[in-house]
This record gives sequence, structure tokens and C-alpha cells, in this order.
Amino acid sequence: MSTKKKIAYSVAALAVVAGIAAFGRLWEVMDSSRSQVADDTTRLADFHSTDSAAIKRGEYAMRLGDCAACHESSFAGGYKISTPFGELQTSNITPDRETGIGNMTERDFFNAVRQGRGNHGFLYPAMPYTAYTKMSDADMHDLWAYMSTMKPVKHKVDENGGMAFPYNIRLAMLGWNFLFFDNKGFTPDGGKTAADDNMDMINRGKYIVDGPAHCNVCHTERNALGGEVSGRYLQGGSLGAWYAPDITQNPHTGIGDWSSEDIALYLKTGSNGKSVAAGPMAEAVEHSTQYFSDNDALAVAAYLKTLPSSGKTAPQAFALSAASKDQGALTYEVNCSACHGMKGEGITGMVPAFAGNNAMQNDPTNMINAMLNGARAPHTAERQTAAGMPSFAWKLDDSQIAGILNYVRNSWGNQAGEVTAENVASLRKLTGAADKLQTNKP
Repeated sequence: MSTKKKIAYSVAALAVVAGIAAFGRLWEVMDSSRSQVADDTTRLADFHSTDSAAIKRGEYAMRLGDCAACHESSFAGGYKISTPFGELQTSNITPDRETGIGNMTERDFFNAVRQGRGNHGFLYPAMPYTAYTKMSDADMHDLWAYMSTMKPVKHKVDENGGMAFPYNIRLAMLGWNFLFFDNKGFTPDGGKTAADDNMDMINRGKYIVDGPAHCNVCHTERNALGGEVSGRYLQGGSLGAWYAPDITQNPHTGIGDWSSEDIALYLKTGSNGKSVAAGPMAEAVEHSTQYFSDNDALAVAAYLKTLPSSGKTAPQAFALSAASKDQGALTYEVNCSACHGMKGEGITGMVPAFAGNNAMQNDPTNMINAMLNGARAPHTAERQTAAGMPSFAWKLDDSQIAGILNYVRNSWGNQAGEVTAENVASLRKLTGAADKLQTNKP
């Protein structure tokens, strides 16, 4: 056989092997056989569960999954989600036949939630089916029972009307799933760990974190196509105008100095003396984590305490000049000290302390956003009075905001990198925050 023929046969053989591998991967992505446990005959609009226990458990599963934060309290959708690829609107998931999911069977519902295949084709991963795929059959059955109790709302939503071409083509999501979707159920860890020998509790926490609570969707870094970056699990991720921080056991950039009780308290109230939830996390606390049972909140903490440190090093301090430090201190005293204290001590249960606070020393996105647009802590059953922070966009220019943040992030035992006026200007533009008011000089 000639050399050319040998090469041709080798290439052909490799192509066949690659084709088989691709087909196998596609089969894995598309496999919805787990949904065969669900009813395939009765549509949601015709189903009205009378199992009060299942309905109650289903409501809890809904809270674990934080459905209300995106689909609104009526579950009629329309909540806008900005992505690097355009704007999405959340779908109507009430039992309305025309504009909601009333014509779905339970099996259709399972496929939508766990495989990302909805009424109009493939779903975008802004709907976190990549995490919900780990939800148990029991939780899904109960969630279906709860969905049957919802009031149908006629509200048509153009879900991907704000997506730019070609991202508005839902079929393209098949390629995304091929690359990034791990279509597998939850697998508990086995054996004992050095951190805690209560594996049942740890695995319950892991199930909540990786499944319904979908923590990785925000707290894991994403690549240019929106897929999770391998090896960066829960090590922090950008949300555009907000930043979901590192929640590993890193003592510098993560929550390594939080106790299990600190973590549980934060989940239940949105504040633990070290940090106050704001932005998307405040929504998560308000709509979801405050409803966690005490045991589940501690289970999440138990699991997070087993995670290895992200390995990120402590931020390098920015050396403020004496003049900059004095100016920053003065601007801070005038604008911030009434709530945050002259020494950054904060107000327990309401206003976060700045002194020695790791959360203030890492990625500055959230602090810049709060300065520009204000922030509101979540309203919870245990903390009825949600603290609020006003916007300073109208009062301070980009350099002044950067000066305050550099002072705060490098005082009272803190050390952090420089925040520049350009950083502030960029976020001011991104969020549409107002410019500083200009006075007319005579």
C-alpha cells in the first residue's frame, strides 16, 4: 500500500473515531431518559394537586431554586437579564395555556428544568438548567405539584427579543450544550473528610449548592462563550455591573475567616457583621436563602467549609500619598462616617464594617456600584428593617469616588489594589448612573 493511501486511511479512521465520539457526546447532552419518571399525559393547566404535603415540599424546592427572583412574584416572567450577548426576559411559568406553560406535561417540565428544553426550543443558560439538572426526582415531582397551585396569568413575553444575531437563534444552544453542559444528576461525595465526618450533612449542602441554589452560576468565572472556566469552581465571577466573590476557604479573597454560623446567618438574614448582601445576592437572600431551614443553611456552610482555598494571594496594597490619604479621609468623613463609622466600624446587623473586612479588599466592582447607584440590603423575616445606601453619583465625580474607595480599602488594617477614576467612569457608563451635578459659577 502506498504512503498516500496509508495517510488517507489513517485520516478516514480518525474521522470515524471523532464522529463516534461527537455522536456519543451529543447523545449524552440530549439524553432525557431521567424524565421518564414523570407523567406524560396530563397538562399543567389540567392538573391540580391535592397532596398538601407535596405542595408544601414543592414550595420549599421553589425557594431553594430561587424561582421568584427571576420569574417575578406572579411567576408571569418579564424580568430583564443583561448578558454579554444581549438582553433576555424571563418566561411566563404560570399554568396559562397560551402564554405560560399550561400545555406542558410533567415530563415536558422535567425536560425544561433539568435539560434546558422548553416550549420554544433550547433554553439559554441564564435559566440555570446546568445546575438544576442535579435536582432529584422527588424535588421535581413536588415542584410540579406546587406549580399546579399557581394562578394562570396571561402575559406574553418575547424572551429572546433583545438578543443580537446570531445569539437569538435558539438552535445554537445545542452547540453550547455540546461544549459546556454536564447533563448528569447529583452524585454525593463518599467517605469521610478531614473537615467534618458528617457526610450526610455535607452532601445535603453540596446538593443545594450545586443543584437548586445554583451558586456556581454566579460565583464561578465564565469564558467568552459563557461557559464555566474549568478549575475556577466558586472562586468568583463577574456579573457585569456586580461581582460574585470567591466563596472558597481562601482567607484572603474568600470566606475562610467565616465560621459555619457566619455563613448560615448571612444566608438567613443577608448580614453577618462581615458582609451585607446587595444587588443580585440581596435578591437571592430575599427570595430564596432566608427561607432555608436552619439545618439546610448549616448544611450549605458545612459543604463550603470543605472546599479548598482558591489559592489566590492577598491583594497588594496601594500606597496612598499623604495628600491623597488626607483628602480621602476628609471625603469619607463627610459622606460615609455617619453610617460606617469614623474608624470603619459599621453598625452591627445593618451596615457592614470596613475595618479588617476581606470583602472590601478584593474586586472593587460592588463597592463602585454601591457608590454610584446606591444599594439596599434584603428585607428578611429576621431583619425587617433593610438598611439602604444612597447614590453618590450626583454628588461625587469619578476621582472623588475612587479616592474614597482607595482610602477605605487601605485603612484600618485593609490592603487592596488601586481603584482608578477610569474604573469608576466605566461602571458609571455601564449602569447608566447620573453624572455629578455641575453648579453654574457666576
